[in-house]
Amino acid sequence: MARNVVISGGGTGIGHAAAQVFAADGDRVLLLGRRAEVLEKAGVPGALTYAADLSDPAAVRGVAGFVERELGTVDVLIHSAGGTGQLERAAESDDPLDRVAHNWTVNFRINTLTAALLTEALKDRLATPGGRVLFVSSIAAYRGSGSGAYAGAKAALHPYAHDLARELGPRGITANVVAPGYIEDTEFFGPQIDSERRERLVNDTQNKRAGTPGDVAATLHWLASPGAGHVTSQVIQVNGGAERGH
Repeated sequence: MARNVVISGGGTGIGHAAAQVFAADGDRVLLLGRRAEVLEKAGVPGALTYAADLSDPAAVRGVAGFVERELGTVDVLIHSAGGTGQLERAAESDDPLDRVAHNWTVNFRINTLTAALLTEALKDRLATPGGRVLFVSSIAAYRGSGSGAYAGAKAALHPYAHDLARELGPRGITANVVAPGYIEDTEFFGPQIDSERRERLVNDTQNKRAGTPGDVAATLHWLASPGAGHVTSQVIQVNGGAERGH
């Protein structure tokens, strides 16, 4: 039976790869993101699209209304939106502390708040039983990210997923996190990545290759399957062995 799948950040990278996998199964997919033109060009067969800033409660209420009208029930909710803030407006102040505050606020807003608001808005619409909530985190949650802001924002998803698993478990709903390592063909890294950095990231893996959006999409697809019904409150790392499970 076709399921209703909602994917934030569904227009590019990991979210887009996941959308393609679910659509190929015959599932009905809703792509969410801030850039309407990106969603419209995604080319996912049969997909619905809705452009919204998921860090804005009013915009998320709009998403919830659209879901109620068009889908009703949400079988799978995937949070793939986020990033390091490279698409955000730069800090307007040159003061070092102002810049730190801006960086941390931006990262938590686009990586953590977006996921929390969308989850809470759609929580009552999750299929009972059988619903799935899936968060895309990062290897940075374990290793850091330079400034710490992006890593901290992604790491915050882990306890939130654990709390959701406990809350939603009695309804037969699971909540899990997938934490990718270096994934090529994404806006996060992009083709402009320094060749020495790329070589170092690939050499960190045990299988000596970069990850692909399809690697992560396949893991998300499995976690959403009936076969993963007893897997919940877990962080699954997809990084070629660059970081081992904790």
